[in-house]
Amino acid sequence: MRASWLDDGLSGLIDLLLPLRCAGCDAPGTAWCRACSAGLGGLRRVERPLLAEPAPPVYALGAYRGPARRAVLAYKESGRRNLAAPLARHLAVGLRAITAEHRLGRAWWLVPAPSRRIASRRRGGAHMSRIAHRVAAELTRAGWPTSVADCLVTARGAVDSAGLDAAERVSNLSGRVLARTGRFPPPTAQVALIDDVITTAATVASCLEVLGTAGVGVAAVLSLTATAG
Repeated sequence: MRASWLDDGLSGLIDLLLPLRCAGCDAPGTAWCRACSAGLGGLRRVERPLLAEPAPPVYALGAYRGPARRAVLAYKESGRRNLAAPLARHLAVGLRAITAEHRLGRAWWLVPAPSRRIASRRRGGAHMSRIAHRVAAELTRAGWPTSVADCLVTARGAVDSAGLDAAERVSNLSGRVLARTGRFPPPTAQVALIDDVITTAATVASCLEVLGTAGVGVAAVLSLTATAG
């Protein structure tokens, strides 16, 4: 935990020292400008062969291209921690929309999709877990009691999925998304799985399988972005 605080502090210092520019368009004075934020302003259903019924509804807020793609990569790969807050706000808005669309309750438990351990160390911590806690705080302040269940981890042996096709992504994650005992949401919780990018949906499918085996029902999946298919 101390190392994580140190990483966050160093990242925050770097953010203060470097000129603030939009991750999407490089406009000065902001981490994420109003124009670029429009690229994450929708709620689009994601369909993939790996997400056959009875999968929960799966949504993305935008396409994985242009400013949205650059922002996700800047946050995930380039240490732009100042993007966690605006990206979390987008997910909070998306969860409210899903709640209304499916007439769900206002209380949520968020399960962040896991990262490879080597990637988490390089990034100073699990990037989706950091966002999940910000989403929970945002919704709770607005009167939507929300908690985080950081209950999934990616085991050793999984490689970076960039460049892998659908079958290779499934094989890469097969048996490598694991449960963290004692960290699951309560049995009756309304659960959302959150992620940054959906490509083939291999990660989502693996997470849903592990959660289902543990008896955790997932009401919805929400990702910041999704590829075209």
